[in-house]
Amino acid sequence: MKKHDDRRANPSSSAALNGDELGYELTLRPRTFDEFIGQERIKDNLRVFIEATLQRKEPLDHVLFCGPPGLGKTTLSHIISTELKVNIKSTSGPVIERPGDLAAILTNLSDLDILFIDEIHRLPRIVEEILYPAMEDYQLDIIIGQGPSARTLKLNLPRFTLIGATTRTGLLTSPLRERFGVINRLEFYNPDELKKIVLRSSQILKTEIDDDAASEIAHRSRGTPRIANRLLRRIRDFAQVKGDGTINLDITKSSLQSLDVDEKGLDDMDRKLLLTIIEKFNGGPVGIETIAASLREDKETLEDVYEPFLLQEGLIERTPRGRVATRTAFRHLGITIPHGLF
Repeated sequence: MKKHDDRRANPSSSAALNGDELGYELTLRPRTFDEFIGQERIKDNLRVFIEATLQRKEPLDHVLFCGPPGLGKTTLSHIISTELKVNIKSTSGPVIERPGDLAAILTNLSDLDILFIDEIHRLPRIVEEILYPAMEDYQLDIIIGQGPSARTLKLNLPRFTLIGATTRTGLLTSPLRERFGVINRLEFYNPDELKKIVLRSSQILKTEIDDDAASEIAHRSRGTPRIANRLLRRIRDFAQVKGDGTINLDITKSSLQSLDVDEKGLDDMDRKLLLTIIEKFNGGPVGIETIAASLREDKETLEDVYEPFLLQEGLIERTPRGRVATRTAFRHLGITIPHGLF
């Protein structure tokens, strides 16, 4: 037990910069809860759970983060490992194809470590079932041999914390979801929070930015920090090549126009999706499979990446018969609403 307590007391022996962590530390990602902007309720709760865990000197209960891409699920997972001063091993659901893959990962963990599985809803069912006893009893059931001579071997695992991240909560099976003690759903960020993120990132990038320019980027970032940081980096390029390096409102608006990002933050694919519903299918309803075929885009990509924000902004609606474009969508695209449509 002394080994475990020392490891938590000494960051240099646990969450220090190993190979995996080094790339993380050099990005714009926050490294502590104080640096992380937004999701206040989730942060406050996690602080309580982590403090209680440290006092009891036991592993944190398994944590599930749900929500659209780019809202901070991976970042919060790394922050938890930093706050707990333990190692984190990262992988993703599609990578773990066989039970042996999961067994190799779990047996290489140390006591109190964190295993982060991104897109956990994509775990193969046979792998997921192996995970149940590992999460509940820290044991791995391994079948040795075949046929009548086959026997089950129980392998003890270190006490670990599983952190799962998913963009498709509905695809998680009930047995897996119920084994998580902490379930958090991340929400889209408001413009004020995104503005703070843009200003913080500009400092890290050593780029001067006007207050109005930061606000403009925040309002066009679809409520998503990842998009805000991506737009900031691209606008920085325009400011460097076509300006004096300072990001002002004029260079921001012209850059966003060049990037095909409109006033609501919709990009070319968003507009194509809306126009497909409006022009090809008379405003809907139309099934998501039909939309995906028309756009030659993956159905899951439309559901995970594009639809959540369009739904949030009231530009489309989901009905039992399919997707429907709203009045707001017609007005935003400057299209006259056909008589009798609504």
